[in-house]
Amino acid sequence: MATPRRSTRASAGGRGGGGAQRPRSQSSRGRQTRSRASRDGAAPRPRPARGGGPGGRRPRRSGLGAPKVRHRLVLAMIMVAVLALSGRLLWVQGLNSQALAQEAYEQRSVTRPITALRGDITDRDGTVLASSVERYDLWVNQVQVTSYKENWTSTDVKGVEAAAEDLAPVLGWTVEETTEVLTGDDQFKYLEKNVEPAVRNAVLSLDIPGIGGDRVADRIYPAGSVGGNVLGYVGADGTALGGAELTYDDVLAGTDGEMTYEQGAGGQVISTAPSTTTEAVDGSDLALTIDRDLQWKTQEVLQATIDQWGATGGAAVVYDPKTGEVLALADAPTFDPNDVGSASSEDLGIRSVSSVFDPGSTGKLFTMAAALEEGTAEVDSEYEVPYTMDFNGERIKDSHSHPDQQLTMAGILKNSSNTGTVQVAETMTPETRYDYLMAFGLGQTTDVGLPGESAGIVRPAEDWTGRTRYTTSFGQGYSVTALQMVSAIGAFANDGVRVQPQIVAGVREDDGSISPVEKPERTRAVSAETADEILAMMDNNIDDEESGARVEGYAVGGKSGTAEVPDGTYTSSFIGVALADDPQLVVGVYLFGLNTFISGTRAAAPAFSDVMTFALQNQGIAPTGVPGRELENEW
Repeated sequence: MATPRRSTRASAGGRGGGGAQRPRSQSSRGRQTRSRASRDGAAPRPRPARGGGPGGRRPRRSGLGAPKVRHRLVLAMIMVAVLALSGRLLWVQGLNSQALAQEAYEQRSVTRPITALRGDITDRDGTVLASSVERYDLWVNQVQVTSYKENWTSTDVKGVEAAAEDLAPVLGWTVEETTEVLTGDDQFKYLEKNVEPAVRNAVLSLDIPGIGGDRVADRIYPAGSVGGNVLGYVGADGTALGGAELTYDDVLAGTDGEMTYEQGAGGQVISTAPSTTTEAVDGSDLALTIDRDLQWKTQEVLQATIDQWGATGGAAVVYDPKTGEVLALADAPTFDPNDVGSASSEDLGIRSVSSVFDPGSTGKLFTMAAALEEGTAEVDSEYEVPYTMDFNGERIKDSHSHPDQQLTMAGILKNSSNTGTVQVAETMTPETRYDYLMAFGLGQTTDVGLPGESAGIVRPAEDWTGRTRYTTSFGQGYSVTALQMVSAIGAFANDGVRVQPQIVAGVREDDGSISPVEKPERTRAVSAETADEILAMMDNNIDDEESGARVEGYAVGGKSGTAEVPDGTYTSSFIGVALADDPQLVVGVYLFGLNTFISGTRAAAPAFSDVMTFALQNQGIAPTGVPGRELENEW
C-alpha cells in the first residue's frame, strides 16, 4: 500500500505553528485542483469563465435586448396610450360632446303618434252618416311585465303569472292565452287593437309595468249602406280611399299630434326625463246635400227595380234644379262602408258619375230645344212621320212599326219618333246642335266633387259623319253620365239655366252653421221661353191618370229613353220633373245591362214615380192643383 503524499499546503512551521501563512498563487491552486482530480481518478472539470472578454468580464448588451432600451420603449408606449386616451377624452367631453349627447338622446327617445279624429260627414239636416270614434291599440313590453308585484309581500303570485290573472278578465281572454301573450323578450308587441276607451282605462288601472295604449280612430257609418257610394270609405290605417272621404280628405282628416319621452334600456319610461306632447287637431265636419231618408228610399226602389228586370246595375238621382243640390245619388249594387272587404271591387265606385252610356230618346229634348231656340221649328210644327226614312243613304227607323203619321213636334216627342226627330234636327247644322249639347253640359264633367267622374263622350260636329250625323239627334252616338243628364234636363226646370250639381253643402262649424265650400256655376243653355215650351212638351208626354210615371195629385212631366250598348245589352231610363207647372225636383232613373230591349217607359218610369212621390213628400212640396198640360200631337 502506497503512502500518501503530504500536502504542500502546510507552512514550514507546520499546521499548528504560529508563523504567517503564505498566500497561494493562482498556479498553486490550479496544481492543487489537478492533484485532487488525479487522486480521484477523474479528469479535471474546467471552471466556467465569468465573461467572454479578457479578464472574464460579461460584455455589455446592445439593441432591443438592452434593459435601458426596453425601459425607454415601454415608457414611450405608455406615453402614447396616455396621449390617445387624453385626446379621446377631450374629443368626447369637449369637442364632440353635443353630438354624442344628441346620439344618446335619440337612442333613448321614443315618439308615439296621437291620432286625430276625422270629422263627421252628415246629411243636409245634420244626421251623422260617417263618424270617427276614439279607440285604443294596447301594447306590451314583455320584459317589464316580469316586475309586476315583485315588491308585494302579501302574495306569492308575481310577474307574468300575476299579470295574466289580473288582465285576462278585463280583455275577456283565458289566463293561458294572456300568459302566452305576456311571455317573451319583445319590448313592443300589440296586445289588442281597436278597444274602447273603457277597456283601455280598465287595463291601465291595473298598473302592470310595460302595458300602454295609443289612441287611434275607428271610422263607423251609422246608416250602413245608405249613401255608401257617395260617402266612400277609409282603409285600416285611416287613409281615405273613395267617395267624399277621398275628395274632401283635407277637410276631414285633421292633424295628428305626438308624444315624445325617454326610455331606459329595458323599455321603461324615465320619469325624471323631460317629455313633450303635441295635441292632435281633429278634422272638420262635412255637411252633404243629400237627405238620408230620401237616399235610403231611392236606393231601395232602385235595387228592387234592378231585381225585377234582371239588370246588372243602376243609378238614380234626385236633384234640385234651382240650387244644384243633389238630394239623393244612388247606385246599385252598393256596399256597406263598415264592411268593405265583403264588397265587389266593381261596386266600390260611383256609377252615377263614372258609368257612361248613350242617353237614347231623352236626348231628343236637346234637339227640340235647339230648334225652338234657333227658331227653325215650333211646338206645333207639322211633320210627315214614317216608320223608316232615308237620309242621304242612311236608313233611320222608329223603335216599333207604324203607318205614316202626321205629327206635330210635340207629337214627335210624345211618340218618341226617331224619323220625326231627325227631320227636326235637319233644320239646323250639326255644328249648331253640337254647340247646344255643350251648353247643356254634356261632354264635360259636372265637377260635383266626387272621385272618378267621367266627362262622357261627345265628339266634335266635324266627326259626325255618315249615320252619326242623324243618330246624335235622338240620343245615340254620344255618351253621358246619369248625374250629367239629370243636370242638363234640370235647365228646363230652371228657366233655361243649368246649375252645377253640388253634393257638399259646406263645412259645419262649431255653432252648427255651415260655411259653403263654393258657389255652383250657372250657365244659360236656352231662354226661359224655350225652357217652358220643353216643359210643356214633357208634361204632355205623361198621362196623369194612366202613365206608369204619374205621381198621384201632382202634375209631372218626363221623357223615357232606351239605348243599345256595344256589348249587346240595353240601358233604359226615365227623367222627369215635378211640379210640371212649378218645377221643384228632377228625378232620373237608369237601368244598366238589360239583356233585351225594355223601354224606359215600362222599366224605369214606375221607379221614377215611386222616388218622385217620396221625394215630394220628404221635402214638403205640396201640389199646386194645376192640371197637366195637353198639346196638339197630330195635325
